[in-house]
Amino acid sequence: MKKSKQSHTNLEYENKTEKNEQGFYAWTAKVGTKGQIVIPKEARNLFHIESGDTILLLGDQNQGIALISGDKMAEMLQAIKGKIL
Repeated sequence: MKKSKQSHTNLEYENKTEKNEQGFYAWTAKVGTKGQIVIPKEARNLFHIESGDTILLLGDQNQGIALISGDKMAEMLQAIKGKIL
């Protein structure tokens, strides 16, 4: 597990990264006073997320929240559109 302390826009957080053999990753981020989170740099680089990108937040009361990048969101919408037509 890789750990680093970073500060970004006055938010202090401890970044922890874990990866298993299947390519699944897990990061942690703290929520700031305004409800903001900072997506860790390693995650932004890995998933090609840049400032200004749109991120889809999916929520399930039992499972939690997932973030989907704009590219993956477009792929999902195309797949749904194909199944409907």
